[in-house]
Amino acid sequence: MWRDYLSGYIKNNRASTVSVVLAAFLSALLLSLLCGLSYNLWVYEIARIEAEEGGWQGRLTGEITEEEIGLLRNYANVESAVINAELSGESGTVADFTFKNSRSIFADMPQIARLAGLPAEAVTYHYALLNLYLIRDADDPALRWVFPFACIIAAAACLSLVLVIHNAFAVTMNTRIRQFGIFSSIGATPRQIRACLLQEAAVLCAAPVAVGGLSGILLCMGIVEGMNFLLADVGGRLVLPFSYHPLVLSASLLFAALTIWISAWIPAKKLSKLTPLEAMKNTGDFSLKRKRDSRMLSFLFGVEGELAANALRAQRKAMRTAAVSLTLSFLAFSFLMCFFAVVTVSQRETYFERYQDAWDVMATVKNTQIDAFAGTDAVREISGVKSIVVYQKAKAKRFVAPEALSAEMKKAGGLADAPAEYVSAADGGWLVNAPLVIMDDASFLEYCAQIGATPRLSGAVILNRTYDAADPNFRARRAFPYLTGEGSTTTLVRAGQEEVTAELPVLGYTQEVPVLREEYGTLDFYELVHFLPVSCWKEIKEQIGGAEEDCRIRILTEEKTPETLDEIENALARLLGGTYETEIENRMQERLDNDRMMGGMKAILTVFCILLAAIGIGNVFSNTFGFVRQRKREFARYLSVGLTPDGMKKIFLIEALVIAGRPVLFALPVTAAAVAAFIRISYLPPALFLGDIPFPQILFFLLAIFGFVGLAYRLGAGKVLKSNPIDALRDDTVL
Repeated sequence: MWRDYLSGYIKNNRASTVSVVLAAFLSALLLSLLCGLSYNLWVYEIARIEAEEGGWQGRLTGEITEEEIGLLRNYANVESAVINAELSGESGTVADFTFKNSRSIFADMPQIARLAGLPAEAVTYHYALLNLYLIRDADDPALRWVFPFACIIAAAACLSLVLVIHNAFAVTMNTRIRQFGIFSSIGATPRQIRACLLQEAAVLCAAPVAVGGLSGILLCMGIVEGMNFLLADVGGRLVLPFSYHPLVLSASLLFAALTIWISAWIPAKKLSKLTPLEAMKNTGDFSLKRKRDSRMLSFLFGVEGELAANALRAQRKAMRTAAVSLTLSFLAFSFLMCFFAVVTVSQRETYFERYQDAWDVMATVKNTQIDAFAGTDAVREISGVKSIVVYQKAKAKRFVAPEALSAEMKKAGGLADAPAEYVSAADGGWLVNAPLVIMDDASFLEYCAQIGATPRLSGAVILNRTYDAADPNFRARRAFPYLTGEGSTTTLVRAGQEEVTAELPVLGYTQEVPVLREEYGTLDFYELVHFLPVSCWKEIKEQIGGAEEDCRIRILTEEKTPETLDEIENALARLLGGTYETEIENRMQERLDNDRMMGGMKAILTVFCILLAAIGIGNVFSNTFGFVRQRKREFARYLSVGLTPDGMKKIFLIEALVIAGRPVLFALPVTAAAVAAFIRISYLPPALFLGDIPFPQILFFLLAIFGFVGLAYRLGAGKVLKSNPIDALRDDTVL
């Protein structure tokens, strides 16, 4: 009997069954897609961090022998322990550890340090990598909220998708309470009714869930491959291969199947608590426990507005997923578009346009000291090169007495409260960080002529400039002299060995830096930068040390076109490639790569916003297809008291406008306030942002929401308006 009833119901009630099938398919597809994209991005982020920073989880630094490392490998939870030869040096041996169970790392690493005879301070944790496994330590100084927040957003989206299926079942099954009340009155038990509903759910949703899950995998693969295609020309980018784990598919299908089971179980449980008489009295129509006047809609649209407001209140629970999803999607999309616009303006103002005259091509010559680099003249002779600077950086310190500080520096607080990483107390003064910028001789002489100093190769030029650390406007901080500028010599101190010094003549004090890509003093307020020629560096190199492993070549070109920069980059690669290991950057190519990366990030985040919007729109469609019977009876009553078909269409139009318009009314002020706050924090002039406001993208997304909500109501209203009012009032069994 139940089998015949089930087949007859599905055959004669296609509208409600189609809404359930579509909800199941859409939800399974989006669940599979969302889980797949989240998994791929998670795998990519792990691979990126491991490629850039290494796959270690814990690290020990100190005096450790190879024999001790071998013993530490036998620690129960240690998976691997290796010596990092690149980082091991004067500060001690560096050993990298990975663990079988990473969650106990914060208990295991201190014990391993004690076994090695090292203090707890010798332990370093790879917080960025551990955070991707949701392993968090309270001592981690960084917030690292992005990944957990993304997990919460993904979980919320999955929950919304689950609610789409639930609401589709709830809408169609609430209309059948009276039917099952009749069945109960003639002897059907709650158990039989539950079995019938579960069978119906299995028949309607098995195929859509399977097809939707597989379609989600294919769509995820297409999105990943599309991202790789769009970013194929971005240099230095780690390729994102498509990855999928069977557990991801299993989880998405399990969520969908569990939701379908729960959604079918709830109406049966509700029916089991109703007496047959109570169930038979239920007409399945929308109803309000307490009616309230809607002044706004009544004022704008008259009586149709009041009727639409009452209908929306009656459907409030059924449309909750749509309201939340559409609001979140539009809020997220509008905020992200504005956020990227602000970031783009900031990058343009603070980097690309600010440094467009500072460098065109940059080359990093690996494992080469500047005094050993022999290609300076050859690089200068490359066709199209306007000027070059070969330079290298080194660490050093310098003693500063209180009387040497400028009046402005003393007024700003001096060095007494400076961070210990920059300044340390010494007898009669302070030892401050004094980074050295070592330039090739010709470039240094040009720099001396530029600032009006005596062009000599036997001394140093001191950057006598610092910034007010209390000024929050990092784009235009107040600058003032660091020193009085009266000393004729400077004494450099070897970092870590204060007894080793080297004295140099001071050729000049200046607040003007050479034309390099680096910027000095904007963040490291207490550093006293020294510029010196390579000839002078050769004389003090052994005493001071601290030089970086690589030297750099800054090139400015005659013509600033992409073709010219590419030609010079290729010529430089041919010139140095056979002798040196180099990494070459092209300013224009870097901007193109940045634009592609920003476009790729926009595309990925836009997909998530579209997913959220699709969840809400899917809920609207499932409700409009499922409410046909209720709305037929509702509008039959309206027709019986004189409402015209045009008035009925107006009610549907008002409902669609309210459902699509509420997210906009909520999201736009929130987005505007958030963007205004971000602009204020970024110290960007608002006028710069006005020309980059993403009006077209936001308007297109807004019109898409209105269009799809309107389409859903158009299809649902068409079925209602074509029905016979007499049949609608009389028939309460079929749609």
